[in-house]
Amino acid sequence: MRFVISICLLLLVSCVPDEQLKQSVESVQKTNVFSVFLTGNELGALKPCGCSGGQLGGLDRRWAVISSVPRQRKLIIDTGSLVEDDREQDLIKFSVMIQAFGLLDYDVVNLTEKDFEIAKNLGLLSNSIVGFISSYGTGESLSAKFTNQYLLQDKAFVVAVAAFDAKSAQIEQIEGLFPPHTGLQSVNILILSNCDTATIDSIINMVPAVDCLVCPSDSDEPRVIGGYNERPLVFSVGRFGRYVCRLDIKAAKDKDKLELSFHTIPIVEDLKQGPSLVRLYKDYQQLVKESNLLAKYPRFILPNALKYVGSETCKQCHEYEYEKWRDPAPSTWLGIGLRESSTKAHARAYATLEKAGTQYDPECVICHVVGMEYESGFVSEQKTPHLKDVGCENCHGPGSEHVSTLGQNKTTEPRSSCLDCHAPDKSAEYTGNEQLYLEKIRHWK
Repeated sequence: MRFVISICLLLLVSCVPDEQLKQSVESVQKTNVFSVFLTGNELGALKPCGCSGGQLGGLDRRWAVISSVPRQRKLIIDTGSLVEDDREQDLIKFSVMIQAFGLLDYDVVNLTEKDFEIAKNLGLLSNSIVGFISSYGTGESLSAKFTNQYLLQDKAFVVAVAAFDAKSAQIEQIEGLFPPHTGLQSVNILILSNCDTATIDSIINMVPAVDCLVCPSDSDEPRVIGGYNERPLVFSVGRFGRYVCRLDIKAAKDKDKLELSFHTIPIVEDLKQGPSLVRLYKDYQQLVKESNLLAKYPRFILPNALKYVGSETCKQCHEYEYEKWRDPAPSTWLGIGLRESSTKAHARAYATLEKAGTQYDPECVICHVVGMEYESGFVSEQKTPHLKDVGCENCHGPGSEHVSTLGQNKTTEPRSSCLDCHAPDKSAEYTGNEQLYLEKIRHWK
């Protein structure tokens, strides 16, 4: 963990924003808009699965969106829930994510209860490259709010960001988080740890100073609760880093309150990548390798003393099926981005990991080998080379008893289904094209 925390930070390298962002940038510059970028609920998603295209997300791509606005015209906030758990890989991700926030020049990172405990255990609370706020552990010299002054059309205004847990504090306490600023307009953003209807209604009725309520996300996409023009604006920022939310602030015509507009920006795969963030992810891959996470992966005992035997063993009696699975014939396009020869892709699934540099990452490896979550399943390329790739036993079950009885006993569970790996976040094109994918793996007479 010390090695994780001490990775050297690299300066961001400036670069021209992508074409799709230029119009947004020009609009911000022309209208003198101040932008608040909000992210959160990354849940450990440093970048999307690298095995197939079409997925949203990636801290390296997020850079293109955030860097599209000049530094003096923006505030960058993460609302928390950085990782899913506190396993060793999650702890590595947590430290890497904090470093990424530093490279992205984040102003505020809210720590949820789990985030707070991890940051405390890693020694990051007192030695962080970003500013933390939290509604937990305020006795640890950690504030529940952030306040700063900015300029809009040469006039000063204040943005205040605070964290609040309605289960452990009274609604009346929120007012103390947003004291008035004499002679200055302000935008007050409250990050909630829970967001039921009763809590929202109570805050709206009792604390008129709040302009924005940020709720925990229950979907991958950002969601506005109520209307875009309502005050306070109530929204969530989505999950897994697939979107960045942008809250634009500009002077209102009636001069009473600053005008707010809410936008969601998908982190698409053709956005430019921040060079320092690309290097940071390679550092993460090296940490995963050095931590030997594959060997530490928890494994279940197979029922009835079953064992995995590898696809080469199946070839002895099922040569036709084996050769169709292994078929080295060149792939052909089907016209919608799918290749005809996915059987070949299954037979060379491990090679795609090596190309992406993720062959030591158990979160990736599990979908590219046979039986990694079970005893006698894949351990490493050196120890279990016969279980590389997506083979016969992924779909048909462990084959030891079937082989020992010369085929009299059929293979049984555990078996994998297509959706175990072809989930939307890993295989964006699968949904809606199931039959085409099934034809691609046809290896029976």
